[in-house]
Amino acid sequence: MSAKGAGNEGKIETVEGHPLDHILRQDRLPHIWCPGCGLGSAMTCFAQAIERVDIPLKKQVLLSGIGCTGRIAGYVNVDSYHTTHGRAIPFATGLKIANPELCVTVFSGDGDLFAIGGNHFLHAARRNVDINVICVNNFNYGMTGGQQGPTTPVEAKTTTTRYGSFEHPFNLPYLAAAIGAVYVSRWTTLHCRHLEKSMEKALQKKGFTFIEIVSPCPTGFGRPNKLGEGLEELRYYREKSVIKNDASWDEMDLHMRGEEPIVVGDFLDTEKPTYLELEEQMLRKRGFMK
Repeated sequence: MSAKGAGNEGKIETVEGHPLDHILRQDRLPHIWCPGCGLGSAMTCFAQAIERVDIPLKKQVLLSGIGCTGRIAGYVNVDSYHTTHGRAIPFATGLKIANPELCVTVFSGDGDLFAIGGNHFLHAARRNVDINVICVNNFNYGMTGGQQGPTTPVEAKTTTTRYGSFEHPFNLPYLAAAIGAVYVSRWTTLHCRHLEKSMEKALQKKGFTFIEIVSPCPTGFGRPNKLGEGLEELRYYREKSVIKNDASWDEMDLHMRGEEPIVVGDFLDTEKPTYLELEEQMLRKRGFMK
């Protein structure tokens, strides 16, 4: 029970539960995430977004792969699937093709989507399959011990790069736009209002959409790289983030050190036929569909 507000007579009106309780699977809580992790904020933004869009919950589907972010599919009270590692996108593609009325969203981590599942991401974007992909990027494999991943910045320390990473990481917005996404944005977990708006836009937009969420991982990434606990990482985001919707793609590289900014914004919003629309056009043209 929580306080709703004080009336004119000084009485406090109370309500049972939280307005978003019906969107969460209460029997699965409490969650498994570490103190200071940004996944709770990311999930709350998504819950707000699916509550606001004019799409019935029964037509919304949420999928994930393996990892800390992958747990979100189990906590949100819509039809959801926790798939094998890296396979959320092909699963989502099949669902959308089999039932085009569904609003299908993949919500997973940087390792799951861009290492194990990287090839699936490339081809779903190329085909412009009408699904939404939300990637929580915490720069490491948080669940399995904080190893280096495909988004670990150069010089960043992880359990497998004790002296600092010397691999160039993916620039995720650049990658998504280059291979065919029709909507691309990036926010940190500090930018809750912006993130909710981007999620609302993606849910209602036709085609392959991509949102990157830069998130604290105090246990796996923050401490070895001296970013501190979760609150200190949010302060870092506040100091370093620059909203720049018209940023050039090479400005979006993430360094997570020194004076380098974290460029965030809505970077791309365009239109082109989806996979299913092109298929229908072709079948009608060849006389296989009236």
